[in-house]
Amino acid sequence: MSKERNSDAGYPVQSFNGPVKRYCQILEITDDPEMIRLYRECHSRECAWKEIREGIRSVGILEMELYILGNKVVMIVETPLDFDWKSAMAKLAGLPRQAEWEAFVAKFQGCDANATSAQKWQLMERMFYLYED
Repeated sequence: MSKERNSDAGYPVQSFNGPVKRYCQILEITDDPEMIRLYRECHSRECAWKEIREGIRSVGILEMELYILGNKVVMIVETPLDFDWKSAMAKLAGLPRQAEWEAFVAKFQGCDANATSAQKWQLMERMFYLYED
């Protein structure tokens, strides 16, 4: 697995040529240390499926990050301002190998192997930010 920074050191973020919007989602995975280790491993730089990363980018997603604490995983997705979540997720679900990936990770997520990403991940509501006075 690739080495990541320690969380208290923070994580660099990518900059884009203009404003973007952000989506946050949450998912609980199987609360078993070995399953969590394997879930982390399959998302590592070395093991993540290239076709899945390419598919994510092809639907217009600029950046996607996963953060984990125990068995809770938060996904942060950054997109252009004109990005349409529902149509992009429908397109993503139909891309080659996406259904295979979803079935593969379902064993860690404790859900039906036929569930799409949109059926597993729950969009979170932003309740606070510092950008307004």
